Amino acid sequence: MSLRFVKMHGLGNDFVVLDGVRQNIAPSSEQVRFLADRHFGIGCDQLLLVEPTPNPNALFRYRIFNADGSEVEQCGNGARCFARFVRDEGLTIADTIPVETASGIIVLHIEANGQVRVNMGEPRFEPADIPFIAPERSLSYPLSVQHEIHNISVVSMGNPHAVLRVDNLDHAPVKELGSLIETHPRFPKHTNVGFMQVLTPNHIRLRVYERGAGETLACGTGACAAVVAGRVHGWLSEEVRVDLPGGQLTIHWAGEGHPVMMTGPASRVFTGHIDL
Repeated sequence: MSLRFVKMHGLGNDFVVLDGVRQNIAPSSEQVRFLADRHFGIGCDQLLLVEPTPNPNALFRYRIFNADGSEVEQCGNGARCFARFVRDEGLTIADTIPVETASGIIVLHIEANGQVRVNMGEPRFEPADIPFIAPERSLSYPLSVQHEIHNISVVSMGNPHAVLRVDNLDHAPVKELGSLIETHPRFPKHTNVGFMQVLTPNHIRLRVYERGAGETLACGTGACAAVVAGRVHGWLSEEVRVDLPGGQLTIHWAGEGHPVMMTGPASRVFTGHIDL
């Protein structure tokens, strides 16, 4: 089977994007792992699949697979690439593109300057919605990791996130601590882990250890979760510049009851065919 793909990235968070509208595709976990492998396949952090949807409120179904083959609910950088893909491939001419995800409808907007703005929906804080094991909702939670206590904020942006504030991002133990928190038993479906350094109320630095992928150059939902956590704690303003290793995102959140808006670039790298 010869499969056409497009390689894209959002701030270095890279994707293999597949057109499941004009191709009949149902990738297995093994095939996803092969396509994501940087030595034997194409190489990516996540694989994105565009599918038709029966939902009358959406134009497409948006599916996301991590490099380990697991399917996940949401990916913000992927959403921006998804929007550019369906436009560049002629699947739609719309500038506003509602899509169905495993966690609900999100709306993508392609702006005149080529940037993509994504309505990521409202964040969720109840432990059961994340999911996170805790008796009740709290501003932060003490989490015991190898006999040390770390205070984390927990939020869902359609996928689970733990956020830690650090004083110096360059020296944060992202790989070591991130992997331990990702698989902590209090997160039944594992979690993404963000390490945030607050520079000013309008500017943060962020590194993210992504569930099923490890540390990536950028994480859109991670940027949203970090800003939401910072806003809830009173550290951040309504609009925040987020500097990630791969580049910059702008996140806007007016507070509870409002959706999180994410704006950033999406880039096409190359197109090809691969045999499965």
